[in-house]
Amino acid sequence: MAIDQKMGKTFAEKILALKSVGSTGILPVNAGEIVTVSPDIIMSHDNSAAISGIFKKIGIFRVMNPEKVVIILDHCVPPATEKYAENHKIIREFVRQQDIKNFYDINTGVCHQVLPEKGYALPGTLILGSDSHTTTYGAFGAFAAGIGRTETAALWATDQLWLKCPQTIKIIITGKLKEFVTPKDIILYIIGDLGADGVLYKAVEFTGETIANMSISGRMTLCNMSAEMGAKIAYCEPDDKTKDWLANHNILTSELCPPTSDPDAEYEKILEYNIDNLEPQIACPHTVDNVRPVKEVQGTKFHQALIGTCTNGRIEDLEIAANILAGKKIAKDIRLLIFPASIEVYKDALKLGILEKLINSGAVIMNPGCGPCLGAHQGILAPGEVCISTANRNFKGRMGCEDAEIYLASPSTVAASAIKGEIIDPRELSF
Repeated sequence: MAIDQKMGKTFAEKILALKSVGSTGILPVNAGEIVTVSPDIIMSHDNSAAISGIFKKIGIFRVMNPEKVVIILDHCVPPATEKYAENHKIIREFVRQQDIKNFYDINTGVCHQVLPEKGYALPGTLILGSDSHTTTYGAFGAFAAGIGRTETAALWATDQLWLKCPQTIKIIITGKLKEFVTPKDIILYIIGDLGADGVLYKAVEFTGETIANMSISGRMTLCNMSAEMGAKIAYCEPDDKTKDWLANHNILTSELCPPTSDPDAEYEKILEYNIDNLEPQIACPHTVDNVRPVKEVQGTKFHQALIGTCTNGRIEDLEIAANILAGKKIAKDIRLLIFPASIEVYKDALKLGILEKLINSGAVIMNPGCGPCLGAHQGILAPGEVCISTANRNFKGRMGCEDAEIYLASPSTVAASAIKGEIIDPRELSF
């Protein structure tokens, strides 16, 4: 086999070479090639019950590498129906039978927050998860991709899966965010510009001065929502902020030396965005790429507001909302639900007085989990109702009702709108 002499390699090409079965990383992998890999982590959540059924049909009785399997219950916790309760029971029994140690029950939080907090999402790791927003872990410099249930069952059985090495698109972001404009506004604007399939099965690398200055929480938001424009993975090169975040969570990284893209790596395209003049953005019903400046839909009435989930349920997000809501009350007839991304976030927000500010404004604090985001429970919409949410999807039926409407925005916009009782650009709210 001829060896490609092109020197520069992207992160995606490098990591798949390193993780390919039987490889030492010496033989190169090129974008477009099919590679059989063995991941570092195999993640699943409430869908593990269905995956275990597929696994049993394969005819294999034992998970090959249970130490790689991480299962986190988060989609409907505690279970809202008998069916969900039965699913959880099946998962707990499977975990015991297979001696899976990395199991997190209903008191932990959303998988995409918990996995990094527990030290699984490390720079240079290959993570495959049965959830489309597995892309979140790219904020830590991981190759993290969503896969299907059948693929997950196959991984449990064989510890191997083939992947097509994606082409890489570099997105350079420069400039400084203005007050009340957040990373959520950046990614909404980019999705609106590129479209819901704009980077289909591509690796997206976020770079530039804005990314260097951005918090890990902000980077997680960018990588999480990259799935909404079709990305296979999203990636931010790990830096001192990455190391500090991990260290603050008692995760040691001193021996890590993750691969990064070469300066002369070949990209499918390079896109540049300057956000100096970016305004608050909002995704209108019923597609995530139906994005407009908030001021264009200002005055739209809604019934429910949601702040949290895996996209914007971290301390940074809750603090933004709490600072806007502090000393104020939400509008009459508005329901404001707060979903911290994990129990750790919940506890930190409690200690910092963030939850008290939110409660005093009229918000309802929910237990960490996905809640109504997937239409399971804890805030399902009724026909004709409208919700403004910090979550990541707004297609028909997403929050449990085909005849409801969902707008997606930043914590700033959602909090300000909850006070006003209608959608408002947070810069125009009188403070």
